[in-house]
Amino acid sequence: MSLKSQDLFNVSNKVVVVTGGSRGIGEMITSGFLANKSKVYITARKEEALVKKAEELSQKYDCECIPVSGDISNTEGIDALVKFLNDAEPDGIDYLINNAGAAWGANYDDFPESGWDKVIDLNLKTPFFLTQKLTPLLEKKATSEDPSRVVNIASIDGLHVPLMETYSYTASKSGIIHLTKHLAKTLVSRNIIVNAIAPGPFDSHMLGKAVNFDYSFIAESVPRKRIGSPEDIAGLCIYLCSRAGAYTIGETITCDGGLAKLL
Repeated sequence: MSLKSQDLFNVSNKVVVVTGGSRGIGEMITSGFLANKSKVYITARKEEALVKKAEELSQKYDCECIPVSGDISNTEGIDALVKFLNDAEPDGIDYLINNAGAAWGANYDDFPESGWDKVIDLNLKTPFFLTQKLTPLLEKKATSEDPSRVVNIASIDGLHVPLMETYSYTASKSGIIHLTKHLAKTLVSRNIIVNAIAPGPFDSHMLGKAVNFDYSFIAESVPRKRIGSPEDIAGLCIYLCSRAGAYTIGETITCDGGLAKLL
């Protein structure tokens, strides 16, 4: 037993998969693992930008960041990613961070089916089937002393009703919160721990587009009077994946500066 911080939160030499890991919250999480000497595979649809980001992060943190481009909102893309990882890491992976997501906003009376399907597929269907198909790789590294981990990135919009008309987004994030509990129950006996994080406002392409990348009024609405930082989200994700978080199971932890509970 060691209660030293360098042991409690040690994630060095781990193999991590972060979907949507090239920007926003995904990039923050990826950077946190790389800074602590994990090998990280990141996914995104736009190959050129993904490869550039992986090279940038590898050089910045002197650790291996590997790009895997593709559309994981459908079965073909999920299967291609799983095959790549099986070939690249035959001995298994340690952590899966289901971060890739999409949003769609439209008036209730005009909300389109396409906006529903796109968001539900990527935000809810993909985490389930990717976790299902990567379970054998996660099991290879999993032990009772050092379980493998799955962290689903939800949202506080799955916990309360947001101001914007993003019906499929709130439904998907509420769904992933409950799915996290169900997966946790199923996989704990296989030495795989599943939890979720519900972020509030962070600097991201998704939120930035909605507010023209001016976060000042959002920051004022947060009890902490700021939006989230890389340290906030990466630190929490590392906690959940480290020895310190090995007895936390099926939880959704808010990371929102107090928005969900204090307002």
